[in-house]
Parts: sequence; C-alpha cells; structure tokens
Amino acid sequence: MEGIERWKGKLALVTGASSGIGKAIAQDLAAAGLTVVLAARDAQRLAQVEADIAAAGGIGVALQVDLRQLPSVHALFDAVRKRWGGVDVLVNNAGIGFNATQAAGKEAEWREMLEVNVLALSVCCQEALKDMAGKQDAAIINISSLAGHRVVANRGSDFYAATKFGVRALTDGLRFELAGKKSPVKLGMISPGVVATDFDARAKRGQARAKPEYEPLKPEDISNVVLYMLGTPRHVQIHDVLIRPVGQQH
Repeated sequence: MEGIERWKGKLALVTGASSGIGKAIAQDLAAAGLTVVLAARDAQRLAQVEADIAAAGGIGVALQVDLRQLPSVHALFDAVRKRWGGVDVLVNNAGIGFNATQAAGKEAEWREMLEVNVLALSVCCQEALKDMAGKQDAAIINISSLAGHRVVANRGSDFYAATKFGVRALTDGLRFELAGKKSPVKLGMISPGVVATDFDARAKRGQARAKPEYEPLKPEDISNVVLYMLGTPRHVQIHDVLIRPVGQQH
C-alpha cells in the first residue's frame, strides 16, 4: 500500500494479537515490513501467530502479557525498550466483554472490562508516548467498537458500551493534548460493527447471537483500515473510522 513503506523496519506493538482482529493486524503489519510484538495472555496461540508470521517471511515476536495486571503491562514495555529501544506504532486492540443486564451484572466482570478496555489501554498509550517522543513517524490506533457510539436496547451490553464510550473520550482527549504540543504522533480510532470472530460467543459465555442475515466483517477488513491510516501522508490523520457490514442496522 502506498505510503506504508516508510514504516518498514519500525516496531509495532499489537495487544490482543493471539486471535481475531489483533491477529490479522499483526500479520498484515509484519507483511508490510514492520517488526511486530504480539502481546496477549494466551501463550500457545501467540506462539502459533509468531510461527505463521515467520513462515510468511515476516518478523513477529510473542510477549505474554496480562492486561488486567498493571505490573505486567509495565514489564511488557520494559522488555520492548530493552530489546528494540521502544515502540513506534501501538495498536490497542485487546478488549473484553460480558453480556448482562445492569440489574444482574457481576462486579468482577465489570471490573475486568474496565481494567482491560479502559485502564490498560490508557497505560499502554502513556508508555508508548514515552517511546515516541522526538520521532517523526509514530502512531497510536485504538480499536474500539460501534458500541462506543450508541447503546442498543435490550442487548445486555450497556457496561461494555460504557467502556467503549470511555475509549472514545480518552482518544479525543489525547488528540487535544498531542495537537497542543504540536506532536507529529498520528492518533486514530476504529469502531467496527459485527466482525466474524469468537468475541461475541465469549461475551455471551458460549452462546453466540443468531447468525445475521448479512455477511459480517472479516478481521482483515479492520487490518486494512489500520494499514490505510498508517499509509496516509505525515500531515494527514484519520482520526475516527466507523465500519460496519452492509446490512447491519444498529
């Protein structure tokens, strides 16, 4: 893709890279010539993604992290700095959801969603910005959700939506900060609709929603947006992309 060449050889960190959207983003960034740090909890899946990237001729390095534990997040960035000097591209893709009404929701699940979707994302941004100081080419891309733009009635995803509304607020606030400092760091957010991953089944504890009448997005559709955002000229920032399948109404 035109413009992506200037990122060759740079270091990208992708959270939630063991499956789904994160896996597709990691593979496409590696194919574009970046060194990609694959970060997630599932070491076995991470190892498979690392092997797949190597087989395709790319460079991917698996580093296990538990985003619910801030010492683990800090240790991840320390390891990246020690080996590569720091992050050039951060893709905050990791996210977790549990469906339940507000009346029946569990405090532990609410806390976990806040820890991963909001707190860990914020700490990752903070740590990455330390590495990006003084760099001409650097970028942060937050993978959010359409849930961060509207609440669908009777779906039981209110609290998950609240965390994604938080991501939207944090992204906008950080944009103001960076613009005020005249920072060249690109900052963007992608909010997908229904994507063909196992996220929904996990959110509903193994009971996925009924198969939609339309064709869901593929993880590669989201990774294509990431590459497009990075490939724009240095003065161009794609700050907010809402993407949903043709036929999805909500």
